[in-house]
Amino acid sequence: MNTALKVAVFTSGLALAFGAAYGVGHAVGSTPAPAAGRAHQAHDATAAPEGHGGHEEHPVGGLQISDRGYTLSLDRPVVPAGGPTELSFRVLAPDGKPLTAYRPAHEKELHLIIASRDLTDFQHVHPVRAADGTWSVPANIAKAGDYRVFADFVPAAEAESLTLGADLHAAGDYRPAALPQTGRSVTVDGYTVTLTGDLTAGRTGRLAFAVSKDGRPVDDLDPYLAAYGHLVVLRAGDLGYLHVHPSGAPGDGVTEPGPEVDFEATAPSAGEYRLFLDFQHAGAVRTAAFTLTAGGGAPAAAEAPASAPASSESAHRH
Repeated sequence: MNTALKVAVFTSGLALAFGAAYGVGHAVGSTPAPAAGRAHQAHDATAAPEGHGGHEEHPVGGLQISDRGYTLSLDRPVVPAGGPTELSFRVLAPDGKPLTAYRPAHEKELHLIIASRDLTDFQHVHPVRAADGTWSVPANIAKAGDYRVFADFVPAAEAESLTLGADLHAAGDYRPAALPQTGRSVTVDGYTVTLTGDLTAGRTGRLAFAVSKDGRPVDDLDPYLAAYGHLVVLRAGDLGYLHVHPSGAPGDGVTEPGPEVDFEATAPSAGEYRLFLDFQHAGAVRTAAFTLTAGGGAPAAAEAPASAPASSESAHRH
């Protein structure tokens, strides 16, 4: 084979190789997001997020930046670390315009959660919306690293809530911490919060938090956002988001203002989770953080009799 022919053959092979590589990359890049990352679509959860194998009967929210045509758009995805900063963002509607019509849920049009990727920092804040649809809120980004921002809201045109998530980066020297191990009791600002109950994959279970101060049960918790407590659960690894609410409500004639606040929650998979309980007493909101390991559970369909249809329940409650 002469030199010219060798060059031609080599060039053709190279072109074919690059063409095949491009085709594979294009196919991978265009693969739809897994169903498990779609908030509130419990009836079509056929895929699990990366790093959590197996079928998820109860999908989590916050794994997607866009869902059902709505997109979370941060104005600044990179912010300075070490102190207060201003976060601003918009929710883009299916027509591409900023969303300006919301349905209030728990006294707010939108709940914003900011959590560090190592789950050692957590903030639940309520931004203010301008007339053009831009939301803004001061936040304290104390340390450098990677964060996840969750927007929890109900568009006025929708019947169900959405939870969208976007990455936020704080510039600086990043030193991730190990997942905190807390046990069943934690202390925050002189209050002791004790957790009973467990998370089980695929099964709804009761989580109860008892609040005490100076050894005495706190039986006069303040109503906070139409409840005596709010619980956010984040899955370690991918920060899959569950936002659960307590049984009962202030003023319903049944629910007592402490010392115990009860929740029902379903873990979408076995593994470790961080639980962040917000409660208010004496006019101040405090957050008690726990680490809890969810055990594996048989899918509901496998436990039900052959003649009984399996039930499906959303992991995100409002």
